[in-house]
Amino acid sequence: MYHRAVATLVLCVLAAAHTGCVTAIVAAFQPENIGGETIVLTTTDADGESHERVLLPIDYDGRLFVAANHWPRAWYHRALENPEVSVTRNGGTTDYRAVPVSGEERERLLDESGFPLVAYFFTGFAPRQFLRLDPR
Repeated sequence: MYHRAVATLVLCVLAAAHTGCVTAIVAAFQPENIGGETIVLTTTDADGESHERVLLPIDYDGRLFVAANHWPRAWYHRALENPEVSVTRNGGTTDYRAVPVSGEERERLLDESGFPLVAYFFTGFAPRQFLRLDPR
């Protein structure tokens, strides 16, 4: 019984430490903290309220994509529910239709966009989901 309690305590401590590390890494490595070009994606919720999210753009094969890399992904779900979004990039705003990416296109993006195993670890092994942003 004692060994089971110690093992449970160790597992709880390890889980809490991992959660703390994931939270710190996710907070530290937001797109605006990484450097390079960012975009602001504006989504609208069911009540018509606008929400902005800073993201790293993925320019691939002449198209614009964004990726949901972390578990906090309310912006992604809002874009699925209301795919009429806008993107502010380099001072200009353009309207897009957000299209979920799946199948072969998703596999190509996973291969080409680069996301190392350590990044999966620090984002809590969140499955990467992509949206293609088609101009309206």
